[in-house]
Amino acid sequence: MHGMTFADLMDPTRIGPVALGVVITLLAMSIASLGIGIERWWTYRLAARQSRSFALEAGRLLKQGKLREVVATAAGDPFRGSPVARLLAAGVQEWLDLEASGALADDPEGASLATREALQQTAALTLADLRRGLSSLATIGSTAPFVGLFGTTFGIIDAFAAMAVTGSGGITVVSAGISEALITTAFGLFVAIPAVWAYNAFLGRVERFGVELDRSGYQLVRHLARRA
Repeated sequence: MHGMTFADLMDPTRIGPVALGVVITLLAMSIASLGIGIERWWTYRLAARQSRSFALEAGRLLKQGKLREVVATAAGDPFRGSPVARLLAAGVQEWLDLEASGALADDPEGASLATREALQQTAALTLADLRRGLSSLATIGSTAPFVGLFGTTFGIIDAFAAMAVTGSGGITVVSAGISEALITTAFGLFVAIPAVWAYNAFLGRVERFGVELDRSGYQLVRHLARRA
């Protein structure tokens, strides 16, 4: 018996079924983590770019008093991925509905409160959408080392089993099992570390989006209150 390389782990004739299952599981987790990371990176990049553009356009329309145009612009394809566009459109639409029903003229304070509530609900839903997939990254990051450790345990068992069969404790006897154990451990860490890094980075992006939504909602309510 001789030491095992990482390439040997992909050969089902060289390793046990447990270690092979661990490797396949970790590969699937790695692919899922990579896919989620790429999709979230692109989503956040697009959201930030579109939100900056929409904020400029919405500011211009609000100064001109064109509230319906703000809603129509937010629904357009150029801003479909913008969290700020989604938020402001919901707030302005709520204000227009209150204005049409006469509630704005009867109770301006109540209209402002209802608009704030609509903004808060929309912000919560928007942030939930932005967090989509992050729980999977967190799960992969926290469980991948234990999946690798599962393979490690069976690798050690195989090493001791080889010692029992041969009656010898030489390094040649146990090297394959020990190599299998250490490589599955390393593979688990290799999968987990990027997933944890990506999760923390993306969570920070979501928190920044949350701050941006809060600021945009506050500015919208203040503008509409002055207008009323």
